[in-house]
Amino acid sequence: MGMTIAEKIIARAAGVDNVKPGDIHTVEVDRLMSNDGTTHLTIDMYQKLKNPHIADVNKLVWIVDHNVPCDSPKTAASHKKMRDFAKANNITFYEGKGVCHQIMMENHVCPGELIFGADSHTCAYGALGAFGTGVGCTDYLYAMVTGQSWLLVPETLRFNLTGKLNEGVYARDLILTIIGRIGANGANYKAMEFVGEGMKTLTMSDRISICNLCVEAGAKTALMEVDDIAMDYLKKQGREPKACFKSDEDAVFAQTYDIDLSSIEPIVAKPHFVDNVVPAKECAGVKIDEAFLGSCNNGRLEDLRVGAAIIKGRKVAPHVRFLVVPASNTIYQQAMEEGLIDIFMEAGAIVMNANCSVCWGSCQGVIGEGETLISTGTRNFKGRAGHKDSFVYLGSAATVTASAIKGEIATADML
Repeated sequence: MGMTIAEKIIARAAGVDNVKPGDIHTVEVDRLMSNDGTTHLTIDMYQKLKNPHIADVNKLVWIVDHNVPCDSPKTAASHKKMRDFAKANNITFYEGKGVCHQIMMENHVCPGELIFGADSHTCAYGALGAFGTGVGCTDYLYAMVTGQSWLLVPETLRFNLTGKLNEGVYARDLILTIIGRIGANGANYKAMEFVGEGMKTLTMSDRISICNLCVEAGAKTALMEVDDIAMDYLKKQGREPKACFKSDEDAVFAQTYDIDLSSIEPIVAKPHFVDNVVPAKECAGVKIDEAFLGSCNNGRLEDLRVGAAIIKGRKVAPHVRFLVVPASNTIYQQAMEEGLIDIFMEAGAIVMNANCSVCWGSCQGVIGEGETLISTGTRNFKGRAGHKDSFVYLGSAATVTASAIKGEIATADML
């Protein structure tokens, strides 16, 4: 029996010829990423071990991105603990450089790898054909100390993409549509695999956006075949693949979905669940207090270009706070070189340093009681971006920017 991409990566990591869904295997982890959301907890547990030891420090990447710069003495203490431990143990460390998943894609992820990240959106790495999955502190610590972990082999859902997205429709609209279709539990502990002729029309930025949000359908990981687009991106970053896998013709999938990209329209996820999706036009007129363009899902250069093209020559609505937050310093610098930052600032947007910002909802741009945010962030759960009685809508870079201009939820063609 043939294997899926997910099964092949697990087989490689386990050192076996074949695996099947439901099997449990001991695996070698290729990379371990952790950010300032929980690393201080991992350090505390590590220091309580009888014989603390890091199996392979070269596998570790630690990134401060959630609260940058610090918002309180408590945060400063956790950052210092992380910073000092990384320095003492020669751990690859980033601070103030951008959001963890963007940094990983720019500098570390390689096709064929098995990567554990102490963050649920680690599944973003599937855009480069890597099995990325989020883990908690205990699993992270075990892998950090032993270099190994265990995995239950997941079933795979296959999404066959055909056609091409229409003008004004984006990868963000596609993945929100899929999550709405299968539900927030529709891919629980399954791999979501994307294939088909439609893949050729999607950029690396599109692919990262799609894989990044798959955890919002409950997915264990998300994966895409490594094609010329992925290889060109990898070569520009100066890296080589560990292995490039594609599913066998006789591989078994739990379910297959056929999706015509030309059928997708602008989408908004309404409060308080990511799968509570409707056509964006159905939310037209909902007043907003804040708009956010950024995050590991939609803070890349292509997203900033989309927003800048819409807002150029226009102004942010007087009562709206429009936060624009590049996903990394590299993206920030590119945006400056292209004049995008000037466009946003001239329009009245607040351009922030590269970090998680209001997507994380603990420091920058926190919204108050009764306030409404439209966001390119990853989640819209109750209290995600501030007060428990606030409201978060999710949309594409185009929808968020158009809404910031109009002062209410709108698509670009409504301006």
